[in-house]
Amino acid sequence: MVRLYVNVDHVATLRQQRGTRYPDPVAAATLCELAGADGVTVHLREDRRHIQDRDVRVLRETVRGVLNLEMAATEEMLRIAREVKPDFCTLVPEKREEQTTEGGLTVAPGGTLEKVVRGLAEVGIAVSLFIDPEPRVVEASARMGVGTVELHTGDYCLAAPRSAEVARQLQRLELAARAASDSGLRLGAGHGLDYSNVGPVAALVGLEELNIGHGLVARAVMIGMREAVNELRNAIAAGAGRA
Repeated sequence: MVRLYVNVDHVATLRQQRGTRYPDPVAAATLCELAGADGVTVHLREDRRHIQDRDVRVLRETVRGVLNLEMAATEEMLRIAREVKPDFCTLVPEKREEQTTEGGLTVAPGGTLEKVVRGLAEVGIAVSLFIDPEPRVVEASARMGVGTVELHTGDYCLAAPRSAEVARQLQRLELAARAASDSGLRLGAGHGLDYSNVGPVAALVGLEELNIGHGLVARAVMIGMREAVNELRNAIAAGAGRA
């Protein structure tokens, strides 16, 4: 069964809009786990636009499944991760002016990224790299010594349904998934996914986990968190069943 990790960043976005104590991403994480999510993902950004340091620390104490901390490869975030010790960290590119993550990491040896990977591994924190779905980037990630890659699904999600472009983007994901399998890497995927488009991604060869946030939180506004998680889990299971 493909694992679902729910990203609760945008529960915190709503809270930060008014500077209130609600809605609480920690409470949302609990609801997600009660509904059957396998874990929780949060992105602690440099500008703290949604998730705050306290959220991460409280989540570390309360999440019963997997806690995945998304973060930029910086000295500040490495220090926080080594203190909090999430189950694993997903390293992502980050620009202050972007609305959301725009693409995958540039994976090259000898830079800050490799230093942060080593720094996390030293304290037993597993590492995933958020990358574009290209075999060469998968292979570069394997050479860096990480255990997992998460394929950026944004281009697939932005393509018009049933178009030639969506087929092309899905093929990119399929080729990258096979490269991950050949490289001995665990495989995740995420960005822009929701119940309407997750099926083909859930069918990727070797896929183990999905990180889904905005689409699920937006759906939960309409039908409730428990129902939104159940709906998405059913869509994932249906897609994986077609693999």
